[in-house]
Amino acid sequence: MVTKSGTKAINPPHRIKFHWPPHPVSYEYHVLASDWTGKTTFEAHNETFEVEVARTPFGVFGRCPALWHEARGTSEAEMLKALKKTAEPLFNRQFAIATALEQQSRYSGEIRNLEPIDILKLFYCHDRDVANAAHEFVEVSHFRTSYFPALCEILEDRKHPWRRSAQWCVLDLFEDLPAYIDSDEDNSRAVSSIKGLLWDAEDDYARTIYKAGVVLGGHLPHRQGGQALLECLQAPSLVGRRSAIHGLFHVCEWVPDMEPRVVQALREHAKREVDPQLSIFAFAMAEDIEKGGVDHTPEPVFAFEASAI
Repeated sequence: MVTKSGTKAINPPHRIKFHWPPHPVSYEYHVLASDWTGKTTFEAHNETFEVEVARTPFGVFGRCPALWHEARGTSEAEMLKALKKTAEPLFNRQFAIATALEQQSRYSGEIRNLEPIDILKLFYCHDRDVANAAHEFVEVSHFRTSYFPALCEILEDRKHPWRRSAQWCVLDLFEDLPAYIDSDEDNSRAVSSIKGLLWDAEDDYARTIYKAGVVLGGHLPHRQGGQALLECLQAPSLVGRRSAIHGLFHVCEWVPDMEPRVVQALREHAKREVDPQLSIFAFAMAEDIEKGGVDHTPEPVFAFEASAI
């Protein structure tokens, strides 16, 4: 579906952490190296995998070196069935990576061995744990600044259906923006890209727009982020204005000198805000800031969001 700003985003699922290999079941039964005397195979996804077999009083054990995986059964057939079934999470992850890389066959290599352009493609993977792994790779890279232009392009993306989780990953990296930039111009580009998310957002999938406001207000308030949030009070986007109102609370935590200006802006905005929930939210946030507390009024949930829960 095409929207006013581009292609409609997909609401990504929650991240499910992936752990591989699983704990070897043979360890629980003290299977010895000398017990692995048999050989067999199993087929999955049009591939054949070799399996080493150990027959013991505790059952038949099988291990597949190519997959770093083991299984146990009362018979060889039962063991192979279990081995194939419990290997599916690995296959699913490898095919998810392949899809993001636009490859036909499963990706069986390590993410760290990919080229930088392919690392960035994984930010868009529908498996959010894969996207997170790519994000972590960039986070510890010695060449973070070389990724900067592409990271801004991800924030400015309005076409890829899986862009929200990709943008969330970039925002998480930009919490430490100085590590990714070389100049004041880069700083301005990053803030502008984040501001753009708030300005025209049609959803808050993956809480990406919320996070954009937190990054501007809680991490970059003194690096043009505070001013950007003030400007976003005029954004056409409901979720963008909500994020701006919330983000301004954090601006005042880190840049107290901006408090009078922020409080005045919130109260003026509340008077002309067309959405009743946001009007109340802006008034309440101004009060919370003046009180100097560490907590604030919860943000409102819009009807179109509640129906999607």
